[in-house]
Order: sequence, then C-alpha cells, then structure tokens
Amino acid sequence: MNIVYTLIILCALVLVHEFGHFAVAKLNDVYVEEFSIGMGPKLFSWGKGETKYSIRLLPIGGYVKMVGEDEESDNERAFCNKSVPARLAVTFAGPAMNFVFAIIFFMIAFMYFGSPATNGLIGTVEPGKAAALAGIQQGDVLVALDDVQINTWNDISAFMQQAEVGQQVQVSYTRGGELLTAQTQLTANENGQAVLGIRQGVQRADVFGSIKRGIVTTVDFTVLMLTSLWQMVTGQVAVEVAGPVGMVSMVGEYADVGLMYLFLFAGILSINLGVMNLLPIPALDGSRLVFLIIEGIRHKPIDRNKEAMLHFVGFVLLMTLMLVVTYCDIERLLS
Repeated sequence: MNIVYTLIILCALVLVHEFGHFAVAKLNDVYVEEFSIGMGPKLFSWGKGETKYSIRLLPIGGYVKMVGEDEESDNERAFCNKSVPARLAVTFAGPAMNFVFAIIFFMIAFMYFGSPATNGLIGTVEPGKAAALAGIQQGDVLVALDDVQINTWNDISAFMQQAEVGQQVQVSYTRGGELLTAQTQLTANENGQAVLGIRQGVQRADVFGSIKRGIVTTVDFTVLMLTSLWQMVTGQVAVEVAGPVGMVSMVGEYADVGLMYLFLFAGILSINLGVMNLLPIPALDGSRLVFLIIEGIRHKPIDRNKEAMLHFVGFVLLMTLMLVVTYCDIERLLS
C-alpha cells in the first residue's frame, strides 16, 4: 500500500504540474504535440487530432511537448513564435499549479481531518491517569496548570518537563464555556515520567478557515524550503535528498500516523516540486524563465540551439543525480 500511495501522490503531482503548462499553452493557442505522464518507454496513448496523451513507464516526471519549444519553427502556433509574456505564462504555470495543489491538499486536511489544536484542547484521556482521576474529559480545554497559563499545547509540554511524579497540580479547564478547576496528582508513564494522561485534540476548520490556513501553511513551507536550500548550499546544514524509493518509506511513515498527515505530506511534496522547478537549473522551468526574462530585456532571443543543448545537458545531469539518489535510498533501506 505504501508503494500504491506513493505512485498515486507522484502521478497526481506530475499531472497537475504538466496540466498547468498544458492548459496555459492551449489558452495561448500553442501547438501541443504530446501530453505525457511518466518518462521512458510508452505504455499506451490515446487521442485524435494534434495532441496525443500518453502514460509512460517511469512515474518520475512528465512533459508537455510543444512545437518550437527547443527549436526554431515556421509554424505561427509554435511556442517559439509566441510573445515573451505568453511563454513566461506557459512556463510558470506548471510550478504555480503545484502551489495551488498544495493549498488544496492542506485545505482537505484541515477541513475534513482536522489539525492539531492550537490551544489546550484535549483529544483523549487515558483511564487511570491524573486527568481522568480529576474528572477531565475529551473536549475539555486546559487553560492553566497551577499558575501557568496554557495558550498552546507547547505550554503543557513545557510544564510537564519540569513536573515530578506524585506532584499535586491544580488544573483549570473549560467545558461548554464554563470554567472549572480540579486538584490531581501526576502519575507516571511507562518511562517513569510525570504525565497528566491526555493527548492533543484535533480541530476542524470551516471552508474559509481551511482556505486561509491552506494559504498560510503553503507560504510558511515555501519559505522554510528556500531557507533550508540556502543552508545546504552554504554548508550550514548537511545535504539531505530522497528519491522515489526513499519516498515510499516516508509515505509509509505518514500513512501509519493517519490519513490527515498523508495529505499534509502530499502538500509539502507539491510545494517541494514547485520550488525545485523554479530553481535556475538547466532543464527545469526556472532556467527557462531566466532565458525568457533575458530575451525580454534584450528584445532578442538567445540562440535556441545553444539553449536546447544546455537544457539537454542539464536533463542528463538530473537523471544521473536521480540514479545516484535512488542508489543511496536503496542502500539506506538495506542498512
């Protein structure tokens, strides 16, 4: 099932990315020869007219093949003969769709599955532990432990790290809008640490709340990924990468935790794909955007044969990197 989940997520991310290119290309009347999901040998294809739709063997990418994308063409509908703004829009649409899709993934997670509560909402109460003995129930909201105000779940964790087994604690909480207090004695968990015996609750957002949280979460993770990339490039942190094999392991871990976390992870992967494609690396969308911006400034295109060769070399290097990463993933799993 982990492999199935991974394939579904990978194919979905590639599909929306390439659909972004495809849809905006069609809106700008660009001649599209093929819309492909996957790389390598063709499994099957369909479609009549100018555009063929195909599924290929390796689910590690996809492409939209447009006339005049990497070569000169006399066709007035060729990509190379469209205006710079039109080509910029077609190129940027792929990564943009990944960010939109991330927002949708986060929205679904927050709206249908919920997310960890930002306050002291209690999800479950363990029988026989301190909270249960004090009469605290699922759905109650902790507001204070002794004189410590509880604003987030982190406040509870910080209090418990300093607490001791057997310690008397006054617990203040709300139930149905009513403020209640209770005295309880902290009990021990299996590791001998002091606990209340509660777990964090889950809050579900409404439509507008989930949209807002989806956008904010997407922005936050985008900034986090850019910061992490900069730290890796400058040597501040170790370089960590994972390929499709490594993804299977990660997807399995998130699926074991719950479907909500699998949706959140899919959203993070979608952001990752969008960010990586915007990097100015040959063969990626970011490099093509740089060439188009230079063309717009110069009012003269760069030699297309040289640009095509640069993208080809970049593609070969990316595929080589993918093989190396996959080998490292397999070695890591075996060890």
